[in-house]
Amino acid sequence: MRIRLEGVTQRYDGAALFQDLHLELPDGEFFTLLGPSGCGKTTILRMLAGFVVPDAGRIWFGERDVTALPVHKRGVGMVFQDYALFPDRSALANVMYGLAARGVAAAEAKARAGAMLERVGLAGLGDRSPATLSGGQRQRVAMARALVINPPLLLLDEPLAALDVKLRVELRAMVRELQRESGITTVFVTHDQEEALALSDHIAVMDRGRIVQVGSPAAIYAGPTTSYAADFLGSANLIPVEAELPGAEAGVARWRVAGPAVLVASRGAVPIRKPVIAARREEIGLRAKGGEAAREGEIEGRIESVEFRGSITGYRVRTAAGLVHVDTWSVQHGEPIARGEEVLLSIPRTARVVEGG
Repeated sequence: MRIRLEGVTQRYDGAALFQDLHLELPDGEFFTLLGPSGCGKTTILRMLAGFVVPDAGRIWFGERDVTALPVHKRGVGMVFQDYALFPDRSALANVMYGLAARGVAAAEAKARAGAMLERVGLAGLGDRSPATLSGGQRQRVAMARALVINPPLLLLDEPLAALDVKLRVELRAMVRELQRESGITTVFVTHDQEEALALSDHIAVMDRGRIVQVGSPAAIYAGPTTSYAADFLGSANLIPVEAELPGAEAGVARWRVAGPAVLVASRGAVPIRKPVIAARREEIGLRAKGGEAAREGEIEGRIESVEFRGSITGYRVRTAAGLVHVDTWSVQHGEPIARGEEVLLSIPRTARVVEGG
């Protein structure tokens, strides 16, 4: 089911959180609202669920205007961070609840709920109460309860945030697989960029009630349009520039960075008022200076710290343009370059000039 928000405005205490917001969610996709706390992503989710009615604008489920439709008539499935299970009911009874509320016969509801519990890996645990289940198991019950009613829209409000890292990775794979199997249009709210990249068909990056950029994970990661999107999705280095130089090629411009150094970077066709270069830390080349002068595309720097993280070695490098973070594959680069050594950083042509904050 295709979802649309048209001209939505929402105010709190006289201040506008959203002003004339437009957003379209394609049918059957896993769509993520990504942003920090307070940016408005949960409010959008609550609008879709029916808990919040916008001050202006319309919300459409397909061709149906649901702006003023109450929660119980929308038929959406929801999974919350805190599970929201009935503590006095068994896992099976929790999953059956939505079916019973829709008038499904008890025998059929029990069969469907049992099958869904089995699908989420909880076969044989239907008689257990939520208090006797682990956090991951409770979240699986919550997911089963949301999916068993075959909702036209599934809303996920940071459902993995309370779990440990290993379990989060395991459950996000299950969530993605279940969504693909069902084909249900799904809206996922998170502040975790790794989850957004791993799960989504499309991502809307949000900042203070505004949608900064919408696109596929790969498209936003490779082609951010603003420094905010570049930094929030992937923690890019944001390197200030001094001036654009002649000698541009198709899709490529030459920029002066840190005085005499010249950086080659791609640039979009849209005029940029406050240009900065967004360079992913894993794309920046790093080598010991060894008495050499910087070539075009390189910046001189000195290593301030080295952080070994297993497969990745991270460097923090002080340059005339500011602090630059570089990640290298440990196994490919052997012994790390020591703290205090002078290095040359190679900025790739895949780096982008974006609008600064």
